[in-house]
Amino acid sequence: MNYSKIRRHIKWYKARRNVTEAFHSIGEKMAWMRPLIRKIGILLAWMAHKLRWMKYLNPFRYVKKLDWYIIRKFVGTYIFSIVLIMAIAIVFDVNENLAKFTQYHAPLKAIVFDYYFNFIPYLANLFSALFVFISVIFFTSKMAGNSEIIAILASGVSFKRLMRPYMITAALITILTYYLGSEVIPKGTLIKQQFETTYKNKKRQNTAENVMLQVDRGVIAYIQFYDNTTKSGQGFSLDKFENKKLVSHLTAASIQYDTISDSKYRWKLKHFRNRSLKGMKERISSGAMLDTLIQMEPIDLVYSKGQQETFTSSELQSYISKQIDRGSGNVVQYEVEYHKRIASSFASFILTTIGVSLSSRKRKGGMGLYLGIGLALSFTYILLQTISATFAIQANTPPMLAAWIPNILFAVVAYFCYRQAPN
Repeated sequence: MNYSKIRRHIKWYKARRNVTEAFHSIGEKMAWMRPLIRKIGILLAWMAHKLRWMKYLNPFRYVKKLDWYIIRKFVGTYIFSIVLIMAIAIVFDVNENLAKFTQYHAPLKAIVFDYYFNFIPYLANLFSALFVFISVIFFTSKMAGNSEIIAILASGVSFKRLMRPYMITAALITILTYYLGSEVIPKGTLIKQQFETTYKNKKRQNTAENVMLQVDRGVIAYIQFYDNTTKSGQGFSLDKFENKKLVSHLTAASIQYDTISDSKYRWKLKHFRNRSLKGMKERISSGAMLDTLIQMEPIDLVYSKGQQETFTSSELQSYISKQIDRGSGNVVQYEVEYHKRIASSFASFILTTIGVSLSSRKRKGGMGLYLGIGLALSFTYILLQTISATFAIQANTPPMLAAWIPNILFAVVAYFCYRQAPN
């Protein structure tokens, strides 16, 4: 007899019995939880019944196979067009600026990461609406040429339903465009401008003369000459008024911004003199050095071209409100930039509607005429967006209206094209 085999069977039987007894023991000890588990199950079933309306909030519920098919084509063509046009733009830009890069000995690392790494997103976001239009025209006309649009509409899908995947993709591009233009690209633009100042044109406004601004309610600051490179100025005065009467007049031979301070608005005055007026009495104090707090920064004193493009949207809003409180009139370009970022993001919806409406029909002779019409409309739209700042500055148009004029005009054109497309 094989006693070893018998012993193994006996050990296996005892182990199985021990495990079974352990599970029975655990089941007896946890028996009190069964009513609780049953109640929890009933509660979860009740909650699922009451919250069944939330299934309509699931965005993937409305995205069908047809939608995924068009979305993939849209996104793929959009990315392909951006890569292709950006490659061409880089070649032309390198050819134009290579001599300057060589002249100022720009390092390769700075050229790639400080200039082109920030130049490409800026240019792509600037012409994002054009890329959207080209993408829509390209793949939709190809679908129409292959009779895919005819088959989709013949299967009972309305033109309105056909627009759904286009609008979903346009919404995603709008969100991405706004986020990049508001938060990411301004920081890169600042780095790009610093590179251009150092290695490209070396022309930047670093000085200002006869600067006067309201730093607080009833407090007027004046600087005869300011150098942003050294963050210092000459011929400084600070006047404080109460009820339109001068109560304090502070002058200093020079003023220096404290760049190493932990807090903002720290200035050092050299050879200062302060006159305090109270009624018919006058008190004069003077000294060689005075550390003081003045509600102004170097960025408030020197304006450089394109400075508004280096601010994020939150910084723009804060800067605009601060300058308006100070009574400054040099905020129009900042207001236009703030509203233009919002308005230009919606260009994806407008140009997508125009593109689908023009290219969704199969026509004899090809799409040449309608492509020309569509491209002319899109270039006109982008041109109006570009010169909107001129409308606001030269024609005294409200900045918000100037930024939204292209959208308002071409929304009417898009609606007309959309109404005519099913016919």
